[in-house]
Amino acid sequence: MSRDYFGSLASPVETAEIKKDERNMATEGPAVRRVQVAEHPRLLKLKGMFNSKFGSVPKFYVRAPGRVNIIGLGFCFGWRLQENDIKNSPILSEGTRYVNSCGTCENTRSPAGQYQSLVPEHFGLSDLTGMNCLVDGNIPPSSGLSSSSALVCCAGLVTLTVLGMNLSKVELAEICAKSEHYIGTEGGGMDQSISFLAEEGTAKLIEFSPLRATDVKLPSGAVFVIANSCVEMNKAATSHFNIRVMECRLAAKLLAKHKCLPWEEVLRLEEVQAKLGVSLQEMLLITEDTLHSEPYSPKEICRCLGISLQELKTQILSPNTQDVLTFKLYQRAKHVYSEAARVLQFKKICEEAPDNTVQLLGELMNQSHVSCRDMYECSCPELDQLVDICRKFGAQGSRLTGAGWGGCTVSIVPADKLSSFLANVHEAYYQRSNRSLVPEKQSLFATKPGGGALVFLEA
Repeated sequence: MSRDYFGSLASPVETAEIKKDERNMATEGPAVRRVQVAEHPRLLKLKGMFNSKFGSVPKFYVRAPGRVNIIGLGFCFGWRLQENDIKNSPILSEGTRYVNSCGTCENTRSPAGQYQSLVPEHFGLSDLTGMNCLVDGNIPPSSGLSSSSALVCCAGLVTLTVLGMNLSKVELAEICAKSEHYIGTEGGGMDQSISFLAEEGTAKLIEFSPLRATDVKLPSGAVFVIANSCVEMNKAATSHFNIRVMECRLAAKLLAKHKCLPWEEVLRLEEVQAKLGVSLQEMLLITEDTLHSEPYSPKEICRCLGISLQELKTQILSPNTQDVLTFKLYQRAKHVYSEAARVLQFKKICEEAPDNTVQLLGELMNQSHVSCRDMYECSCPELDQLVDICRKFGAQGSRLTGAGWGGCTVSIVPADKLSSFLANVHEAYYQRSNRSLVPEKQSLFATKPGGGALVFLEA
């Protein structure tokens, strides 16, 4: 890390503490570093705005990155995509969209949920003082790159600092994941985990129960390019995301019931595999034998589980999925188990590094997008078009990234084709449709060969 990032403790120049992971040690808490605020335009800008709004200077700053998942439900690239700088309520947002927002949108309600989860439940504290917070981020909103999760992670860091307490990165990631349920999003812990555990220059295989992260070395001859479809998807404002979560949960319960497992305790498809002790390929066969491809009605699910419709709605379904008329269980289970198999194959290819590594990884990413589009049904026409354009102009593989229904694609591109790829995709998708005129959109950005640092390219 360059000297620009650090300030001497004895320096007369103003310094600020930055919460930042020093090592990927899950048992350690996020580290504190000191930086020279005068050398950071973003910090200086935030300092001035904070002083203008609150009449004082910030006591500290925190930051957390967004993420890009290359493939699967838990295979994450360790990119520091975002640095949300928050100072120690109102929560004020610097930017054109959420200026002076005070707990009314998804991003500001998430920190509110974080505060409620961290303080009363985890530490048992009450009679707390308020905090003045100023937020800044540089990831396009609703782009599928976890800007909201990064904000929640920052909220956790702020709360811990104000309380003078500490948690391990794993504990903090789990609490941050739970806090997002406060706004009605039934997500897992992938986004928060990679935000705390990411390291520059490597991908992470994120696994759960228990939470752990494994380094995966990516091929040096490839570049990963993120392209924004310019279609926004707010998970908290629709039921699409939660319906998929519930369909997977219901599929898991039906599979567990069929195999005489304690289905009431099962929440995730991976739990069924773990309890049966079988391979992913065997789980695919069990899914074929157990679930039918036609959508299930709530009444049929109740018959299969031996419960009442009221029990289904109150004990299993989330509030915004209780009125859903049909659930596609077979398709969702097939996607989850096949995608998990692709994740492991991706890791295996990276480890073995054959001569055609980039081609093989690209094929897995292409298969992943087809499954996301057809089996999980979380794509959209713009994402499909962008994926096709990326493949046409040199990507070995391309898929949606994030929750879907909008947001970004991620493509693996041979390093020697990067320049022509960027130019052609820019013209074919953005210029011809005037999408480059959409405000606050960074359309294309790429890693350096081997992963790690980002090169931002304006559309």
